[in-house]
Amino acid sequence: MTPTQPEPRSKRSDAARNEQTLLAAAAEVFVASGVDAPIRQIAAKAGVGVGTFYRHFPTRADLITAVYRHQIEECAAAGPTLLAEADRPFEALRRWIDMFTDFLVTKHGLADALRSDAGTFTALHTYFLDRLGPVATTLIEAAVAAGDIRSDIGAYELMRGVGNLCVGRDLDPRYEPRRLIAVLLNGLQTPV
Repeated sequence: MTPTQPEPRSKRSDAARNEQTLLAAAAEVFVASGVDAPIRQIAAKAGVGVGTFYRHFPTRADLITAVYRHQIEECAAAGPTLLAEADRPFEALRRWIDMFTDFLVTKHGLADALRSDAGTFTALHTYFLDRLGPVATTLIEAAVAAGDIRSDIGAYELMRGVGNLCVGRDLDPRYEPRRLIAVLLNGLQTPV
């Protein structure tokens, strides 16, 4: 290898960093401008060229799928961290549900864009449940064990309830699902 050629390892780390930067930028742009936002807008937000963008995501569907998976992973990774940092398990659950809500608000546009490819949509939905269900279960079980919340709610039920409250946000900017989600979470708490 000559001194002018970069080592493969550094090239891979740069590529990985560019991909993560593109995913974060795309998620922000999708929230602000929708999933049909121009690719050049996403590339500019990430501080990379359009060519770099297309090397990572040859099609818009590739990008949407990657953003969806990236956000699932961020949400899944946050659960244990929040539980370790919070004073009470219910506070960790509340903060995780807030993050989950952010994901869901973005997810609706992503999911709509992928519905034309039923196989990809179904696989991503399964991935979503497989990755986030256990995280929600752990947070709920910790809050129940601490006496913070009732014991008669399951992860799927809570996730589905929060998801249903997020539906319609895209169609009516006057609707803020977080207000009703707060009511839902307050209803889970055990009386003090």
